[in-house]
Amino acid sequence: MRIAGISASFLLLLAAGGCSRLENVGKVPEFSPQTQTREYQAMMNPPLPERIERRRTVERASLWTGERSSLLGDRRAVNRGDILTVVIEIDDKAEFSNSTSRSRKGSEQMGIPSLLGIPQRINRHLPQGATMDPAVAANSTSSSRGEGSIRRNEKLTLRIAATVVDVLGNGILAIKGSQEVRVNYEIRELLISGYVRPEDITRKNEITYDKIASARISYGGRGHISDVQQPRYGQQVADIILPF
Repeated sequence: MRIAGISASFLLLLAAGGCSRLENVGKVPEFSPQTQTREYQAMMNPPLPERIERRRTVERASLWTGERSSLLGDRRAVNRGDILTVVIEIDDKAEFSNSTSRSRKGSEQMGIPSLLGIPQRINRHLPQGATMDPAVAANSTSSSRGEGSIRRNEKLTLRIAATVVDVLGNGILAIKGSQEVRVNYEIRELLISGYVRPEDITRKNEITYDKIASARISYGGRGHISDVQQPRYGQQVADIILPF
């Protein structure tokens, strides 16, 4: 009875998981709510405004001021809620090849052909084919060979707008960005987060992924195609619990 109860509970869990998937049949995948992202929260809670300087009206009319709105102003992201562009250009290639070979051969032989006639006398009483010359003979041969090869090539080129979600005490900027593109019944999702130094941001308000500390880059999708490519729940469970 106990086994039957466990089996029933397991089947109910599988049915519940299947029902959630059945709700999406014939529907396009929904976008993630923008108002629930950390980027939205950072932009809705900007830092306190900077102190108003003297002759601000005159400086606004000049093209040579250092304000962000001027022609030569620094428009790089520095505050919480600012937006910058992250350039992702990954072109990694690795190739490893290993080969090992080992060979060993040994031979041992021991005998007493003559010792006061004792071996000859013993040979008379030994079974047919047995002899004391040689008394012991052993041969051994071993050989092993192994080869291994790993070849990997990854290439990814993307650009995404990220938002400064926090400014740490040492001036480092915590950034987070998300991008969703829906094509027919499939959503392609790009996520990125990490920490950057303000001085690594270029004058074009861009930063490359290799200058992002603790970078977390995710590029995947969800929808009909991704759903078909995933193994069924039963197959995943069977792959885990089956010993063969």
